[in-house]
Amino acid sequence: MRFALIVALGLAFGPVAAQAQDAQTLADVRQELTVLNVEVQKLRRELSTTGGASVAVTGGSVLERVNAMESELQRLTSKTEELENRINRVVTDGTNRIGDLEFRLVELEGGDVGSLGQTSTLGGGEMPATMAPATPVPAPADPLANTSTPTNTAELAVGEKTDFERAKAALADGDFRSAADQFATFNQTYPGGPLGPEADLRRGDALDGLGDTREAARAYLASFSADPAGPVAAEALYQLGSSLGALGQTQEACVTLGEVASRFPTSPFVAQAQSERSVLACQ
Repeated sequence: MRFALIVALGLAFGPVAAQAQDAQTLADVRQELTVLNVEVQKLRRELSTTGGASVAVTGGSVLERVNAMESELQRLTSKTEELENRINRVVTDGTNRIGDLEFRLVELEGGDVGSLGQTSTLGGGEMPATMAPATPVPAPADPLANTSTPTNTAELAVGEKTDFERAKAALADGDFRSAADQFATFNQTYPGGPLGPEADLRRGDALDGLGDTREAARAYLASFSADPAGPVAAEALYQLGSSLGALGQTQEACVTLGEVASRFPTSPFVAQAQSERSVLACQ
């Protein structure tokens, strides 16, 4: 975890802005805690009865009453499954946010971020099996040439794949401003979804295309932090190191680029990271 702390400090971009960065981060922590509280309140409302439900099964023959009850049972089963999927998404997103908050708070207090264990699931219990991270697959060699259909399509919401492909198309067409906005909106619309880390990664590509290297580095860090062992983690780590080098944060860039080979020895981005380290004259 040493490199994660160095990267986070590097993204503060110098001692002059360090105090302002800490204040901003604490404000972000308070804001995210408020968002989590709102999501929990929404879940509680979902689990509260309105008292207006009723099933009319009187009158008619026995067969008609049985058919009415079967129809109502099917409706309730469908509604239950819909609510379960929504709750699973909230739990996954909330757990990821809590883990990020824990890391940032320990970092701000000067603690050892390496001692942080696995974040407890929001609300207790185990992470829903349908929302578990997907098995890592090899990352694409070229971040801008990968315009194929996403391979990680488990548990996609309605319209999620379409919105993701639309944003990727804007990136491929060189419409960086539109692509950056669409990817940002995508992760707000589908928080905790399986395509979230790649959406952050591609948002970083779009911001880099706009010349906003600082925000691109933050997007790459968000992508890697969301799923450090996922299918795009190696690419996100490489792009983060490259961005830090472009920002003049040579020490942080060298550490980050060195982690690519340590964490993903078989990734095609290892060679690119080593080449970038040579350019930066890393020791």
